[in-house]
Amino acid sequence: MARIEELPESFLSYTRETMGEELFAAFVSGLGEEAPVSIRVNRAKWDGGVAHGERVPWSVDGYYLPDRPNFTFDPLLHAGCYYVQEASSMFVERVLGQYVTEPVEMLDMCAAPGGKSLAAIATLPEGSWLMSNEPIRQRASILAENVSKWGSERMVVVNNYPVQISKSKMKFDVILCDVPCSGEGMFRKDAQAIREWSVQNVEKCRQLQREIVAEAWKCLRPGGILVYSTCTFNTRENEENVRWIMDEYGAELLPVDVSREWNVVGSLLDGFDGPVYRFIPGVTRGEGIFMAVMRKEGEWKPQKKPSLDKLPPILHRMELTRFGGEGKDVSPRVEIDYDTAISYLRREAIRLPEDAPRGIVTLTYRGAAIGQAKNIGNRANNLYPKEWRIKSTHMPEGRREVLN
Repeated sequence: MARIEELPESFLSYTRETMGEELFAAFVSGLGEEAPVSIRVNRAKWDGGVAHGERVPWSVDGYYLPDRPNFTFDPLLHAGCYYVQEASSMFVERVLGQYVTEPVEMLDMCAAPGGKSLAAIATLPEGSWLMSNEPIRQRASILAENVSKWGSERMVVVNNYPVQISKSKMKFDVILCDVPCSGEGMFRKDAQAIREWSVQNVEKCRQLQREIVAEAWKCLRPGGILVYSTCTFNTRENEENVRWIMDEYGAELLPVDVSREWNVVGSLLDGFDGPVYRFIPGVTRGEGIFMAVMRKEGEWKPQKKPSLDKLPPILHRMELTRFGGEGKDVSPRVEIDYDTAISYLRREAIRLPEDAPRGIVTLTYRGAAIGQAKNIGNRANNLYPKEWRIKSTHMPEGRREVLN
């Protein structure tokens, strides 16, 4: 939650002017409420339900939860059976479901931590593939972990700046630019975003966003789709940049089917009434997201799909470690209980059942693969990646299963 007295006065004054009194009052009220908790279920790994979950209306696999459980200590999260994703971000699924009906090659240009990439790969037609890129190395490692756990064989993760992507000469049918922004949509749950906000930073972000889009546009095939997204409210980074893309590149702004009950807000820029989509706390049930969909001039033609194993040398590819999902585990599977699963995820020494096969085995919890171990009989060598381990030694009381 964020109190109005914590927010910069310059932010409040221009946001009130941009939104109008009624919308601004709802927004301020929303900032004082707890942010909703939501998850995306990975149907490639889990075909069951969600305990006490309520469907996110613009998502097939998105669910609101009644409160925030201790996700860290749920082995099914680490197994990639679900991903904790803010509900408004799931709107990308609605966009792709409407405009992508044939197999495509897609690029997520600024993908970390990976939620929109996971929503995309779950929505794209069979035969599609997705390259998730993150320029910052540390964030790219987090992205690679989340993609690894999700388990799709149709995804690759790279660590490059947008200019390197364009220099690679790779072309894509769909590009998502969820660009770095001033983060106004994060105010409710991130006090650091409030402290870092300034009018100067808004302008700095606006220029960076245009630079990213300029490189992305070079990579987009004729007739391809660009999805432009931010987690901020102001029109400088949103509508003004969309209008710039249209004027600079001749992009066609596309409408997305939405329901009136969702309370998605349209353009807030005077003189600009094109279809854009803004999720505002207190108005829509989610955090602050802005999204616009544009088509590049020209006729789109299906392409022969390249091998994901052969990317241009200029691109820095991140290693992925997948268990379950679309991949096939060749090692024997050994089911373990909750306490053993947590010990394993902490990368502690574990013991397996006496009848467990010797050698490399895939450990499962409630049938879902969480990783591998080398069983040598009296103990098992823990092969869980060190950088993924649960660092907390605390064991929460009253644990609750998220999935049925």
